[in-house]
Amino acid sequence: MIEVWARGHVERVVAPIGRSLARIGVRPAHLTVTGLVVTLAGSILLANGAVVAGALVILGGSALDGLDGSVARASGSDSPRGALLDSVFDRIGETAMFAACSFWLTSRLSPQEGDPALVVLCVLSLGASLVISYLRAKADIGRVEGRGGLMGRAERVILFAAGFLFDQVSVMLWLMAILTWLTVFQRFFKTWRQLSPGD
Repeated sequence: MIEVWARGHVERVVAPIGRSLARIGVRPAHLTVTGLVVTLAGSILLANGAVVAGALVILGGSALDGLDGSVARASGSDSPRGALLDSVFDRIGETAMFAACSFWLTSRLSPQEGDPALVVLCVLSLGASLVISYLRAKADIGRVEGRGGLMGRAERVILFAAGFLFDQVSVMLWLMAILTWLTVFQRFFKTWRQLSPGD
C-alpha cells in the first residue's frame, strides 16, 4: 500500500540520499547486505529480550535496505542480479524477524502463561509474507502488475516493530496474520484477472 500510494513522496525524500551515496561510491549491494546484517542483529536483540532496541534496529535495517533501489537508479546500476539479491535478502530478513518473535514468545512465558496461538500466528504471518512476495514474482514473470494490497513489506515491518515498541505484541500478531492473508487474496485475484486464461 505504501509502495503504491506514497511511492512518489517517498522517492522525493530518498532520491537525493541515493544520489549522494552513489557519488561517494556506495553500491546498491552494499546497502542490501548491510540492511540484512542490521535486521539480523535486531532480530537477535529481540529474541534475547531487548525488544524495544531490537524493534528499532530492525526498522533501521529495513530503512537501509530501502535505499538500495534509489542508489541503483542514481548510479544506473540496477540489474536483475541486484533485484534477485534484494528479494532474497528481504525474505531472509523477514524470516529472522518472525523466528525471533517466536523464540521470544516461547522463552519469556511459562507453560501456564504461554499462548501457543501466538507462535502459530508468527508462522501464519511469515507464510503469508512469503506468498505475497511469490505472487509479485509470478506477476512480474507474466508481465502484469503485482504490487498493491494492504500489507507490503514496508507495512509488515512497521506493524511488526510497532507491536514491540508499544507493548502490543498479541494485537500485532493477530492483525499481521489477518491482514497479510487478506493481502495474499488481494494480490492473487489482482494477478489472476490480468493474466491470460490460455487455452
